[in-house]
Amino acid sequence: MNPVAIRLLNQQLISPQFDSPAEVVSHMGAIQAQEYRMMRWAIEMRTRKPSATAFKQAFDSGQIIRLHLMRGTWQLVSSEDYWQMIALCSSKALAVTTGWMNSNQITLPHEELMRVRDILVRTAADKGSVTKEDFVQALEEKDLRLDDHPLSYHIRMAEISGVLCSGDLLPMKATYALAADKVGPSPRIDHDEALMHLTRKYFQSRQPATLEDFVWWSGLNVGECRKGIALLGNTIHAEKWKGRTFYLTNECRTRGFRKGKFLLIPPYDEYLIGYKSRDIVLPAAFRHHAHNNSGIFKPIIAHDGIICGNWTPFKNDCDVIFFNDEFDPEDVKRAWQLYQNYRLS
Repeated sequence: MNPVAIRLLNQQLISPQFDSPAEVVSHMGAIQAQEYRMMRWAIEMRTRKPSATAFKQAFDSGQIIRLHLMRGTWQLVSSEDYWQMIALCSSKALAVTTGWMNSNQITLPHEELMRVRDILVRTAADKGSVTKEDFVQALEEKDLRLDDHPLSYHIRMAEISGVLCSGDLLPMKATYALAADKVGPSPRIDHDEALMHLTRKYFQSRQPATLEDFVWWSGLNVGECRKGIALLGNTIHAEKWKGRTFYLTNECRTRGFRKGKFLLIPPYDEYLIGYKSRDIVLPAAFRHHAHNNSGIFKPIIAHDGIICGNWTPFKNDCDVIFFNDEFDPEDVKRAWQLYQNYRLS
């Protein structure tokens, strides 16, 4: 088993199978969207022809939804998976968010929570797509003045509850809309079916991966994750590699790997954040170049899937740094041009 090549293929980072950003998000189940501008490249680099315009169209039309969910952080999910993800992950996300609020000594009394939420809902219903500043203005008109931190938690709690989700895509600023308008009404959700669905999407897009990787990524407990794997039955199997047990689907992609390819990977990308253990593609000596212990992830360069450097996304010139002397900046010019073409598309 070559886990690096298999991950590149199934994460759609080489020989991508999809044309549309919505197809990519659906395939991945959920994609980390911590960095508002770079989440777009995380999707588009996994399409056959990356296009910033295509991403905006999919986002504005509600095919792709951004919200706080797993591990209390930002994700992109497809509209078809939205309600299932809410049903599966909201209780854990609520617990994480409540823990953060407690650590920051912030409380949201029920009466305040419901009053503020009503204003948020009315504002989003009136305007369709709103910014946090729109919420601040609407609250002030009702003689409610909240600091930025408590207001952020009010918005997040509304997201976790399936009330608010992303609005239209702006260049630098998040917007919000009513989930019922953007996605549609919630259908009946069968828990086991939703769990099986999420488990399949995780392993089909991140294989080979371990049980511990799935627990980390999903935020679900170990028992739920084991159950999800069991629900997949004989469509998934385990393989040992260097003493660890990895799971792969029976439809795992194994052909299409090409040597010599450089990838300019955005911060918080699923290529690293989708796994608890990242040593397969990230040498231990270079870990601090890719992320720190506080959960801050940096833009990285991969060569044949192995992390080997850093790059700067928002410059006009190709600004790269390699961890050793093995490569030259000229080596990544093709990958840089692909990124530049995407930005201009």
